[in-house]
Amino acid sequence: MNYKKYPFTGFSPKTFKFFKDLKKNNEKPWFDAHKPIYETEVLEPLKQLALSLSPFFYGIDPEMNLNPAKMVSRIYRDIRFSNDKTPYKEHMWISFQRLLPKDEDSAWASFPGFYLEIGPKGMEYGMGMFNASPTMMANFREWVQFEPSHFKEITQDLIDPNGYNLGGEVYKRLIVNQLDTYFQPWIQRKGLWLHKQLPVNSVFYSNELVVFLEAQFNLLKPLYEFMTDVCSEKL
Repeated sequence: MNYKKYPFTGFSPKTFKFFKDLKKNNEKPWFDAHKPIYETEVLEPLKQLALSLSPFFYGIDPEMNLNPAKMVSRIYRDIRFSNDKTPYKEHMWISFQRLLPKDEDSAWASFPGFYLEIGPKGMEYGMGMFNASPTMMANFREWVQFEPSHFKEITQDLIDPNGYNLGGEVYKRLIVNQLDTYFQPWIQRKGLWLHKQLPVNSVFYSNELVVFLEAQFNLLKPLYEFMTDVCSEKL
């Protein structure tokens, strides 16, 4: 893939207007009438952004699946098993993760991954183990307890001063362990991820968004490597 042929040149105000209007008009006739806007102002720049970020993510993990067709989400909602019967998703995302193992329903259940999600108000981005199995989280807790100093070193600046938020459902019954209070928010969860919001501003409208996101994701690289080691059971 020649990534230089697909440089990201930015979204436009029409991108965010499309999502805002879709929220008010989530029906097929409206979408069909506005499909050219969707294709040029939403889908195409998302593909460009995925391709522009791919060399960076290859450097983080050469095993990532960097096929744009797999990285960029579909806007069409599968309503067969959903309570939400609106036909279109009101946000889209790009995921950066390893290939789906043959015996898993979701790659997120086996390895951590990075993502960015764009919608009417801007972007959310982050990294983590979003659909972690109980075994994965048990291994994670063991690794943290085995290497507490290293884990604290690679995580202590992510929330403050770098502004990431910690996500993941907390266990109702706390897991007993010997770690101090710093570690408890990290290990008392059924899944674990870090996420951050970026409101719409001028950075969205140029290649500066790529530079910004690479710097942000680079902060998460040590924790990603820790998590992939956990999932690979290399201890």
